[in-house]
Amino acid sequence: MDTDRERLRSSVMPVGPDQSDAEARRLRVVDYIVAHLARRGIHHVFGVDGANIEDLYDAAHADPQLTAIVAKHEFSAAAMADAYSRTGPSVGVVAATSGGGALNTVPGLGESLASRVPVLALIGQAPAADDGQGPFQDTSGANGTLDATALFAAVSVSCRRITTPDDIVTALPAALEAATRLRGPAVLLLPKDIQQARIDAPAEEHDPASRPHPVDLCAVIELLRGIDGPVIIVAGDQVARDDARVELAELQAALNADIVTEPDAKDTATTALGVAGVMGHPSVSAALADSAACLLIGSRLPLMARRGLDATLAGTPIASLGAAPPYLPATHVHTDDLKTALPQLAAALTGRPRPPRTATELQTPHHRGPGVRYRDAMSALDAALPPGTDIAVDAGNIGAAAIHWLPARPDGRFLVALGMGGMGYSFGAGIGMACARRRRTVVIAGDGSFYMHGMEIHTAIEHRLPVTFILFDNQAHAMCVTREQMFYGGQYSFNRFGPSRLGAGLAAMFPTLPATDVTDVGELGAAVTAALLTDGPSVIAVQCSADEIPPFTAFLAANPKDNP
Repeated sequence: MDTDRERLRSSVMPVGPDQSDAEARRLRVVDYIVAHLARRGIHHVFGVDGANIEDLYDAAHADPQLTAIVAKHEFSAAAMADAYSRTGPSVGVVAATSGGGALNTVPGLGESLASRVPVLALIGQAPAADDGQGPFQDTSGANGTLDATALFAAVSVSCRRITTPDDIVTALPAALEAATRLRGPAVLLLPKDIQQARIDAPAEEHDPASRPHPVDLCAVIELLRGIDGPVIIVAGDQVARDDARVELAELQAALNADIVTEPDAKDTATTALGVAGVMGHPSVSAALADSAACLLIGSRLPLMARRGLDATLAGTPIASLGAAPPYLPATHVHTDDLKTALPQLAAALTGRPRPPRTATELQTPHHRGPGVRYRDAMSALDAALPPGTDIAVDAGNIGAAAIHWLPARPDGRFLVALGMGGMGYSFGAGIGMACARRRRTVVIAGDGSFYMHGMEIHTAIEHRLPVTFILFDNQAHAMCVTREQMFYGGQYSFNRFGPSRLGAGLAAMFPTLPATDVTDVGELGAAVTAALLTDGPSVIAVQCSADEIPPFTAFLAANPKDNP
C-alpha cells in the first residue's frame, strides 16, 4: 500500500527545471479530459469550482474550444448540463468538487436518470494517496468514510472511480458511450492527484462509428393494420431528442391520426390536440375513447402523462416505438433513432377516417382575489413570444398553468423536468439551453423556485446570455398552499411568504440587469417585448395569487367552483 502511494505521488510531481523535456510534454489527466471533450463537440462544462476540481478548470481555461461556466450551486450546474444535453447535439457535462459540492449534484443527476438524459459528471475527490487517512472530504469508502462510488451508482447508469492515471484514456470514452447508449448520467470520480498526474499522449483516437441498427417494425405494423378505426398517437420527448418532429408529422398524416403529447413533449407536434395527463386537456380523454388503438412514439406514458386515462387505455390496443418500453403492456419495438424508424412506419401504413376534434381546456374555479390570473398571463405570453423562442418551465402552480395553456413556439423547445420535478430546475436549465441553442430562452418560474436557485440569474449576467426570467410571485409555495386548502381544510399555512418585489430587488442588486415588476396583465405584453430586445438577460416579476387554483386535475376534482 505504501509503495502504491509513493508511485502515485511520484507521477503527480510538478514539472520543474530538473525534469526532462519528454516529461514536460506528457499530458496531465485533466488536459486529456478537456481535449477529448472538445473533440467530441462538447463546448461547455458546467459546475462549481473548488480545490479538488480546480485542475480541470485550469485545463479548460487553456483550451479555446471549451467554455467553463461557474454556477452558483451544483444542482443548477447539473440542470444546465441536463438541459444542454436535452436541447443540443452534445452530451452535457457537470463538474463538481468533493464533499458538499459533490453531494449537491445528486438531485440534478437524479433528474437526468429518471428522464433518461445523457450527462457526464466529473466529480473531484480528495487525493487517492490519502484515502482512508482522514483527509478533508474523503469519500473513498476507505476506513469507514462515505463511499462516493456506491452513492453515485444509485443516480447513474455508469459510475467509476479512477485509480490510476492511464485509466482515463479508456474510462472517459467508455463513460460518454454509456451515457449516450443507456441514456442517463455517467459519473467519473477523479481524485485530485490523479487529475494532476501526467500520461503519455495517446495515439490519435477515432471514435467508433455509430452503426445503424435495423429496426423490425413488423409487430407494430401488424397490430395497426389489424385495427378497424382511428389511431391516436402519443408523442414523448424522445421525438425532440431524436430530431424527428418532421417525421412524426409525416406519420400522423399517413395514419390520419389525432396526436397528443406528454407534458414534457409539448414541442414535438405543432398540430397536437393537447397535452395528456394531470395538467392536460379533456379533449385527449375523449379522443382516446373514440380511438381503436393507441400508438406511443418515444413515450413511456408515465403516471403524470396518463392519469385519468387508465380505464380507457385498459381496453385499447397499445403499440409502442422508442428507446424504452412503456409502463403499460404494449407491443413495443425498440429504437434509438426515431428519425429513421418513423418514415419506415409511415410508408407501411395508410390513413383511416377519424372524427373532427377540437382541443378543450380544464375548467378552473373562478378566482376573485388580487393578482394577475394564470390564464390571462399565459395568453399574454402566447401573444408576445415569437417563433423560435425556447421555454423552460419550473415546477408548481405556474408550471401547471404553462403546460396547460402556453403553446410551444414553432421551431422552439419547451422544456419541463418531470423526472424528479425539482423546484428551481428551470434557472439552470435555461442557461444550459441558451448555451446549447444560442437563442433567446424564456424561463417561467414561481417565487418559491426563485428563492431556491434564482441566483443563477447572476450566472446569466456574467456570461451575457439571452435569457429572460419571468417570475410569477404569489408569495408562497403555491402548490403546497393549494394542497393545504384542498386536503387539510385550509385552517393554516406553512407555505406563505411575506410580500416582495422581485423585479425591483433584482434591479437594485444587479445594476446592469433590466428588471421590472408587473401588477396588471395589461402591462405584461409590453414588458415581455421590451425584455426580449435586451442584449443579455432580463427579468419580469408578475404579481399573482397563491389562492388561484391551477389547471391540475387532482385539485379540480376536490374544489368548489369559486375561490376567494
